[in-house]
Amino acid sequence: MGQGLCQGAGRPSPAPSGRGPVRPAGGRLRLVGGPGPCRGRVEVLYAGGWGTVCDDDWDFADARVACREAGCGPALGATGLGHFGYGRGPVLLDNVGCVGTEARLSDCFHLGWGQHNCGHHEDAGALCAGHLRLVGGANRCEGRVELFLGQRWGTVCDDAWDLRAAGVLCRQLGCGPALAALGEAHFGQGRGPILLDNVKCRGDESTLLLCSHIRWDAHNCDHSEDASVLCRPL
Repeated sequence: MGQGLCQGAGRPSPAPSGRGPVRPAGGRLRLVGGPGPCRGRVEVLYAGGWGTVCDDDWDFADARVACREAGCGPALGATGLGHFGYGRGPVLLDNVGCVGTEARLSDCFHLGWGQHNCGHHEDAGALCAGHLRLVGGANRCEGRVELFLGQRWGTVCDDAWDLRAAGVLCRQLGCGPALAALGEAHFGQGRGPILLDNVKCRGDESTLLLCSHIRWDAHNCDHSEDASVLCRPL
């Protein structure tokens, strides 16, 4: 792959050959080794065991498919060179070539299951945005901040929540500039887990998940401290 992180548009799939794509029965995909369930080393399940994906030809279009299959929303970047650590087990896919619209990574062109010339120092990864929404406001650009991770919606605690974090979130949602970073469940208390606490952003991050925070599900909050945001609608 030659770079630790790449971003860009999709590309056409290579011409079909006698090998791949072949969908594994009950195939699954996970992201491992990152700071949360939507950033990490790409691992796929095949024949009852987990393995990695080589970064040869790995790019943003492939990451888009991996993020979609993982249930993690839009892709933010594609990583290589074992960026999220070296995996174990077999290297299962190499020379993956997705258009970017496929539902599963196994639907993309590849050399065939277990066919590769790679080591784990070439393990591919993906950065995904996760699912994000604002709840309880008068329009889509204001409300309580909620993330969908691990098949569940959860909230963000207002500890350290400020206008820089709100600005990142407003930009991620395609809204205008942040007008206010609100706490104390301004738009009502959420349900489900509190997923993030002590979120600290520089302000130039492309997604809230790239901001500093303590580990997932670790917090000292309750839903009376749910964070909210007020963005200028476009």
